[in-house]
Amino acid sequence: MTEHTTDPATEVFVAHRNLLFTVAYEMLGSAADAEDVLQETWLRWVRVGLERVDDPRAYLVRITTRQSLNRLRAVKRRRESYVGQWLPEPLLTTPDVAEDVELAESMSMAMMLVLESLTPTERAVFVLREVFDVEYDEIAEAVGKSPGAVRQIAHRARRHVGARRPRRTASASEARAALESFRRAVETGNPQDLLDVLAPDVVALSDGGGVKRAALRPVVGAEKLVRFWLGGSAKVEETITWEPTVVNGSPALAVYVGGELDGVMAARVEDARITGIYFVRNPEKLTHLAAGTPLAPR
Repeated sequence: MTEHTTDPATEVFVAHRNLLFTVAYEMLGSAADAEDVLQETWLRWVRVGLERVDDPRAYLVRITTRQSLNRLRAVKRRRESYVGQWLPEPLLTTPDVAEDVELAESMSMAMMLVLESLTPTERAVFVLREVFDVEYDEIAEAVGKSPGAVRQIAHRARRHVGARRPRRTASASEARAALESFRRAVETGNPQDLLDVLAPDVVALSDGGGVKRAALRPVVGAEKLVRFWLGGSAKVEETITWEPTVVNGSPALAVYVGGELDGVMAARVEDARITGIYFVRNPEKLTHLAAGTPLAPR
């Protein structure tokens, strides 16, 4: 019986796979697209020749970044014709992601939406520099710009993100408490309890992808949201249950209708009240909620 061995190129790729997936996901907001990018990266990697590469990690990140940029430019056009609100694809994440505060914040639904407002190159530079601490020279090679230009892009992207990111990131315990209050209020159908946990200017985004019922535009304001949510729940004849979970490194709620997963709700919490709701119902975006996705920030 011969012992199975893996070739060195495959071993290197597997060793960095979680990092490469995380880079691609942070840039694309889609696990499906990130998986496709990794496949493209692998096909290019095996044609290179390991002996010709001084720094495999940097080389792989560079390939992944270039492939992500190409795909990001393509999906940007597709998302313009998306039915209703587009939200990132949620990931059921492993416990170590929640423990890494910087990584969890960078991939929260709120931050991923902020990153969507950047240009593809700005997003690539911001993600590589701010999330993965890649040197400017390496980023310059990955995005095809000079180091000086990359520094300017990074400054512009940081300013843009800083103006739009949440004022204060709630702790995991604060977020869990707010979501638990929300869950109890919805299950009891008590409008006042819902109003108590929602900020007056709360903004709710829901993504049905044209397949499931969802608001086509943001629902703004606590009173409007209460009417929308309780009214929609009343029309569902099957039993609705809510279960705590962890999505993108942060507390969230998985919603089951008739025992089947129907959606997942993430939230932005500030001062113990929910200021943002992100409810994903598009079935194509719920495929990575069955098992935890391992990620790597470095």
